[in-house]
Amino acid sequence: MATFGPATHDDLLYEAVSAGRKHQGMEHWLPLFYGTLDTLFDYLERPLILVSHSAEEAKAARLELVADYYATRKQFLTSPAGEKTQSAPPYRPLPPEQLYLTNAEWQAALARGVVRDLSPFQAPESKISLDAGGRTGRDFAPERAQGRVNVFEAAAEHVKALQGAKKRVVVAAWSDGSAERLGGVLSDHGLPAMRRAASWPDALSQHANAIGIAVLGLEHGFEAQDFAIVSEQDILGDRMVHARAPSKRAQNFLAEASSLAAGDLVTHIEHGIGRFVSLRTIDVAGAPHDCLELQYDGGKLFLPVENIELLTRYGADEGTAQLDRLGGAGWQQRKARMKERVREIAAELIRIAAARQLKVVPAIDPPPGAFDEFCARFPWQETEDQERAIADTIEDLARGRPMDRLVCGDVGFGKTEVALRAAFVEAMSGAQVAVVVPTTLLARQHFKTFSQRFQGFPARVRQLSRFVNAAEARETKAGLADGKVDVVVGTHALLAKSVSFRNLGLVIVDEEQHFGVAHKERLKALKADMHVLTLTATPIPRTLQLALSGVRDLSLITTPPIDRLAVRTFVTPFDPLVVREALLREHYRGGQSFYVCPRIADLGEALEFLKQTVPEVKAAMGHGQMAPSALEDVMTAFYEGKIDVLVSTNIVESGLDIPTANTLIVHRADMFGLAQLYQLRGRIGRSKQRAYAYLTTPADRKLTETAERRLQVLQSLDQLGAGFSIASHDLDIRGAGNLLGDEQSGHVREVGIELYQEMLEEAVSQMRSGGEAELGEQWSPQINIGTSVLIPESYVPDLDVRMALYRRLAEIENRADIDRFAAELIDRFGRLPDEVEHLLEIVAIKGLCRVASVEKVDAGPKGAMLAFRNNAFPNPVGLVRLISENPSIMRVRPDQKVVIARDWPTPQARLKGVQAVLGRLVQLVEREAA
Repeated sequence: MATFGPATHDDLLYEAVSAGRKHQGMEHWLPLFYGTLDTLFDYLERPLILVSHSAEEAKAARLELVADYYATRKQFLTSPAGEKTQSAPPYRPLPPEQLYLTNAEWQAALARGVVRDLSPFQAPESKISLDAGGRTGRDFAPERAQGRVNVFEAAAEHVKALQGAKKRVVVAAWSDGSAERLGGVLSDHGLPAMRRAASWPDALSQHANAIGIAVLGLEHGFEAQDFAIVSEQDILGDRMVHARAPSKRAQNFLAEASSLAAGDLVTHIEHGIGRFVSLRTIDVAGAPHDCLELQYDGGKLFLPVENIELLTRYGADEGTAQLDRLGGAGWQQRKARMKERVREIAAELIRIAAARQLKVVPAIDPPPGAFDEFCARFPWQETEDQERAIADTIEDLARGRPMDRLVCGDVGFGKTEVALRAAFVEAMSGAQVAVVVPTTLLARQHFKTFSQRFQGFPARVRQLSRFVNAAEARETKAGLADGKVDVVVGTHALLAKSVSFRNLGLVIVDEEQHFGVAHKERLKALKADMHVLTLTATPIPRTLQLALSGVRDLSLITTPPIDRLAVRTFVTPFDPLVVREALLREHYRGGQSFYVCPRIADLGEALEFLKQTVPEVKAAMGHGQMAPSALEDVMTAFYEGKIDVLVSTNIVESGLDIPTANTLIVHRADMFGLAQLYQLRGRIGRSKQRAYAYLTTPADRKLTETAERRLQVLQSLDQLGAGFSIASHDLDIRGAGNLLGDEQSGHVREVGIELYQEMLEEAVSQMRSGGEAELGEQWSPQINIGTSVLIPESYVPDLDVRMALYRRLAEIENRADIDRFAAELIDRFGRLPDEVEHLLEIVAIKGLCRVASVEKVDAGPKGAMLAFRNNAFPNPVGLVRLISENPSIMRVRPDQKVVIARDWPTPQARLKGVQAVLGRLVQLVEREAA
């Protein structure tokens, strides 16, 4: 029996069946390579064929699409000029009838069998209507929405009712971890203990009165005559709401973005610059142990994975970095010099920040009532990060000190709303607000947004850009000078010397990466004691470092709006067929598209190409050198949906918000920078629709190494909230620059970007707290227990994922975080193997060692030996007392190491024993501290 029907997306089983047919006129040579190409029907004799009720419509649509593809290929095959202009790859298509069954052949093939059409409706005699007796299961959405009824109690009562109806009940969970949690919670609400089922047949074979719980990939449950399935999603909804983890420190984003790959340069805190070779499993004390193999000048170093925090990524390898020699003095001398430089930079940064803090400005509080009304006009639900950024900004305004805050959030994550509320508070206090943006299009959009939100409030909003005629510009400048204009939105024109403010209180800089040093110096000169709010998705390296160093206040908005989907990104050689298909798909679903070129000279050719290749859509051109009125007309038509495709330069990259535009074609993507491409991609996907970005490259030439790397980074970082990671990669590729000078390489190349950042952050932090800027030496305890310490490849096959897990483990500091990490591993990969259990116990021991100042632990079947950092224990009196109370177990060697004599024959015994000993030492340290 064969079954035919439409598959997911645009595919049809018809194509899979017919794609292997005998190609007419090709039988003589194709079998040499592929053998005789037959269809599935050639192997079936009088089969029963079940066809979906919509199969014919899907087949016709697919054949129509295939014909359209062929016509487009033929068009470019017979149009060499157009092909050359757009650098299309040579492609000679075969006629569809040589690859697919024709409609007549399809009908003839079906006639060989007995055909039955499946229909979900009551069908005539020629059709079959099958009903297996299944019904949609219970959805607990009302209980979740009300909040008054415990959803787990309702689920438990429903399961009991199903049992009362003599139905076998199975609860379907998404993963092993969620099955354990869900089963435990339901048991707490009155259900008997659930029986774990390994599979669906196992669940059906259980006792009729038992409740089974199994890992089944079902979104929704259902009920049949004698059994019922309740899914995890039925109970908990589309999204499981977990308790929010504590916010990570901003500097950790740099480490997350800079994952290691073979061949990368790294910096070891004790040995200097080396090259990461691979992750290797070596034998340590008779047990397998994962180590990072590092190549140094004249030797190799194997770093245990539990000590990976001693390693930082050096940065982009430009071929100029020299590997350090193991045991050499060069690294220590260079590190000492760097510490001195970092102290000087930190002192200057603190001086600059302190000078700003000494200035006093009026403290401003939000006007009661009016502020709530203004906030209520925001049409979306604020995310948690967005609320935090707004609260931090309002608090800064009420502090009585000039604000200097950087709001870093991904494109479309709500940075503008933070600016709107800050502007409202400032404007209602009687001060003026200047919103500075890089392009006329963004100025136009922000002016419209600010005007709408401030409508009905006693604040006058004006615009100053190329879109404004000379008379309006003069009126706006006069209003700023005499205080009649409260909020002005403008481009660089606001920074002209002819513009003066009567009482400027707040400057909002949007998309600050587009402003140069001269523009920023002019901003500072406007008024020394004003508030500054900077918004960006991809901060430039110097701004990023100032924020990471703690000199500028930083707010991160990393949570996407509800129902926001990540943009699907494709890097591909230019292909007219791909462009046509992408633009038509967007057009037929009622959306709009951007077609972006790197140069104005390319726009005319691109527009002509679209008219020839995709005549079904209406395209128009827009760029910064057009007359303001013409550009205004084009953008207004695009905003109103009268234009399907906007052909433009990267003038559209800054902040435009058009929810209906969800397809982006970038011509010659290799000519754009990383941040530019990311901003361009941010123009789409700003609604609930899935968006698609196509970054096209020349088909007839090889990309430069830098361009290829940029495109790879952008394609790999396609998740929501990747703007900070993009900035970190940009910081890596371009270099950070000296924070206080014009030198672009700065001091970073001495030790690597991550280590330099850690040293600077530590120095700034110590100086802020009033202490001397003596940088502490980072250290990590060495632990040798003779047990396996690794994440097996059979458990996590992907090397990059294992490396990321090791790096996360290195940052864990307490037992609760270890337990959460273990639960996540169970959810993602299944039950923990013994090697991973041992690794987690080693991480727990490592945390105890840090508190107890234990630098090295060596444990074996007969006990353990502990070495303290600098041969000093924080509570020596307590340690002496502990040893004297246990003379048969503990003693001190002449080299100040403590020996513990115990019988620990197995690795598990050693792990537990060492934890118990270190636990006693931690108690002594905490007692001393108290």
